[in-house]
Amino acid sequence: MLHAMQKIAIGAHGVSASIGNTPILHDVDLQLSAGRWCAIVGPNGAGKSTLLRVLAGLLPSDGQVLLQGRALHDWPARERARQLAWLGQAETGGEDLLAWDVAMLGRLPHRAWLAAPSEHDHAAVAQALRATQAWDLRARRLGELSGGERQRVLLARVLATEAPLLLMDEPLAHLDPPHQADWLATVRAQVGAGATVVSVLHELTMALLADDLLIVKAGRVLHHGPCHDPVTHRALVAAFDGRIAVHPVQGQWIALPHVQELTHAD
Repeated sequence: MLHAMQKIAIGAHGVSASIGNTPILHDVDLQLSAGRWCAIVGPNGAGKSTLLRVLAGLLPSDGQVLLQGRALHDWPARERARQLAWLGQAETGGEDLLAWDVAMLGRLPHRAWLAAPSEHDHAAVAQALRATQAWDLRARRLGELSGGERQRVLLARVLATEAPLLLMDEPLAHLDPPHQADWLATVRAQVGAGATVVSVLHELTMALLADDLLIVKAGRVLHHGPCHDPVTHRALVAAFDGRIAVHPVQGQWIALPHVQELTHAD
C-alpha cells in the first residue's frame, strides 16, 4: 500500500494494448513509486515487455500513462527524453559508431540542435562508461563488440542521459555473472541517488533483489508488492503455476525450479 505522500514516478490507468490484431495487455492499473527499483516478472508471453514499451510511450495503447502525474503524450519529446531513459531488447543500429559516441547519444536531449557537446556532456559520458565498466571500449566500434560489451555500452548511454526514470527491458541479456553484479550495483547507486528503475527481468533471483515486484500474467497485473513480503513470494509461485519455489539463502531470497512429479496414464 502506498503512503499518502509517496511520489509516483509513473503510472497507468485502464491501459490496454495490442500487437497487430492480438490483444496483449488488458485494463492495466499500476503506480510505481519514485526512488525505488521495481522488477517486472512473469511467464513467457505475459506482456512484460509490451507493458514496459507502453510506459515508455513506444507503443500505442488505450487508457492513460502518467509520467510524474502528467499524461505522457502531453510531454514535449525533448523534455520527456530528459525525464525517461530507455534500454530495449537487442537494440540495433549505429554499428559503425564508436562506443563513446553511442554513449554520447544519451546527451542529445540536453543539447541544442547541432550544438557541440559541453564539458558536462563529456563528464556525464565518461562517468557512465566507467560505471558500466565500458571505459576501455570507448574507442571501439559498436559492431565490433561482443554481446555483453555491447550491452554495457548501451547501458552507459542510458546512464549518460541522467534521467530520473530508467526503463530497461532485459538489461542482463548477454552479461556474465560478474557484470550482472556490476549492473546490480549500478542500479542500487542510481536508486540511492533518487532515481527510479523499472526493469523487465527473466532472472527471478536477481529480480527478488529489487525493492518491489510487479508480477504480470496473461496481460494483467497479478500482484505488486515488496520483494521481501511472503505474499509476493506466493504470488510469484502462483504466476509460474507452482513450477518455481522461493527460498531464503544467506539473507536473501532466491527462486529455483520446482520439479513436479509427472503422472502417466495407464
